[in-house]
Amino acid sequence: MSDLTTAAHDHDHSAPPQGPESMVLITPTAATKITEIRGAEGIEPTMALRLRVVGGGCAGFSYDLYFDESTEVDRQLEIAGVKVVVDEMSLMYLVGVEIDYVEGLQGAGFKFNNPNVKSTCGCGSSFSV
Repeated sequence: MSDLTTAAHDHDHSAPPQGPESMVLITPTAATKITEIRGAEGIEPTMALRLRVVGGGCAGFSYDLYFDESTEVDRQLEIAGVKVVVDEMSLMYLVGVEIDYVEGLQGAGFKFNNPNVKSTCGCGSSFSV
């Protein structure tokens, strides 16, 4: 019996952290840009980056990203050194999402790479699941 206990215990150490918050990723490029924006705009240290999924957009949902105070119903996370707050409803839609910052011919901005999305609109700012 102790062999099984040891095997299970060893497995726990190698397992990645569980829970939705372990599934939201911010790339190093995006984390650097968020820190730059925080400094340039003089955002208060008590404020965190709010990740939200809101209804609307031509495909059903769209992403919202801004600095905000945490509320009682928020989940507070730290991802790639960035303080993040997200409400439980949005968190369901953000599992597996990678937030990146890209610069290209069409301009620069944050890009959400969501493997759960079934369809997106042409502009890439709204989605459905």
